[in-house]
Amino acid sequence: MSTIEATYSRVAQPRRTTLRLIGSAFVAFGVFLSGFVIDEPAPYELWMAGLIGLWFILGLRISRSVAPLLALLLTFNIGGMLSLTQMKDLATAPMYIAVSIFLALTAVFYGAIIEDSHKRLPLIFNAWTLAAVVTSALGVLGYFHAFPGSELFTLYDRAKGAFQDPNVFGPFLVPPSLHLIHGILVGDLKKSPLKAAALLVIALGIFLSFSRAAWGLFALGVVLLIFIMLLKERSGAFRLRVLILSLAAIIMLVASLLVALQIPKVAELFSTRAQLVQQYDGEHLGRFERHRIGFTMMMERPLGIGPLVFGTMFPEDEHNIWLKSLTSYGWIGFVSYVGMLLWTLILGFRNLLHDRPWQPFLMIAWISVLGHAAIGNVIDIDHWRHVYLLFGTVWGCAALEARHRRGRNLVGAA
Repeated sequence: MSTIEATYSRVAQPRRTTLRLIGSAFVAFGVFLSGFVIDEPAPYELWMAGLIGLWFILGLRISRSVAPLLALLLTFNIGGMLSLTQMKDLATAPMYIAVSIFLALTAVFYGAIIEDSHKRLPLIFNAWTLAAVVTSALGVLGYFHAFPGSELFTLYDRAKGAFQDPNVFGPFLVPPSLHLIHGILVGDLKKSPLKAAALLVIALGIFLSFSRAAWGLFALGVVLLIFIMLLKERSGAFRLRVLILSLAAIIMLVASLLVALQIPKVAELFSTRAQLVQQYDGEHLGRFERHRIGFTMMMERPLGIGPLVFGTMFPEDEHNIWLKSLTSYGWIGFVSYVGMLLWTLILGFRNLLHDRPWQPFLMIAWISVLGHAAIGNVIDIDHWRHVYLLFGTVWGCAALEARHRRGRNLVGAA
């Protein structure tokens, strides 16, 4: 190497490192913005659209490990574009598909930047947790009408934070809550009180959202998180710590729930929402009957009926991601979505117990994807921003694992 080349290398390396740090900070800020979606397009869309373009212009690559995610999501959206041909009046449908394509690109983007550096995972999840605490606090304060104009953060006497719908607000809070629980169970006990306080705010937000899907998702997530941690760790002392701290956390959450239920307004809505089947589920043309009619109808419409059309034919939208993928993305979209979801779950499961720096984040994301697949039976999740972040996290971690194995094989061959 010549003297000029050596000098350039010494100058360029710090500059490249600085740009990467700035880029990572911008990604974290974008994740933080995902907690504030009162209107659309939200600041998240505007920020991420520019950020994704900038990253790829500067050389971010999609590896062969992440490429299948891109292919499946693009096929899913091709199905959506084909479904537009079945509509007489397009109205806002093209914008709906455009948002779907954008969200698909965010999943691929997250997968690529995580593969590029696993050190971005703590930034991403810490930003998500901060957003969850802030938006949850807004929802809780709004629910109790703590300040003028606080009704902006509620809907139908349910906390919704800085979201449009309590049913999106509640599930958004679950992965950050799992991140905090994991940090309490394995982290420095001196920092546990702060994490416990943040967890309490988020848990209260989940509860006051009165979203049955969010409640179920939270319960399933906590159980699976503790189970996988006990399965992974072989140390008896560590398992005892996990059990004791888990029991303490459960007692704290139950106590908080009991205190909240002393408020008549909370107790009344809780008793109504806690019923497994609501009136609008089982009534004529209710949720379950719409599902049955919709699936039957879609067997004769391979291209679907177009986005947002189902809600004009029936009292409400599909409220089922499998039916939604058939109506709005056709048979092609349905097959690609199911394939993508199964592939994501298999990838995550294969790497779930490996001792890697990214394993905790993979575990939280995989549990959350599994939970969202379950609640997808009663709600549409195709436009939930955080779901695409979860997909990207699982695929990014799988790409990290693939690169790790290739490096180990090269060392072994040498």
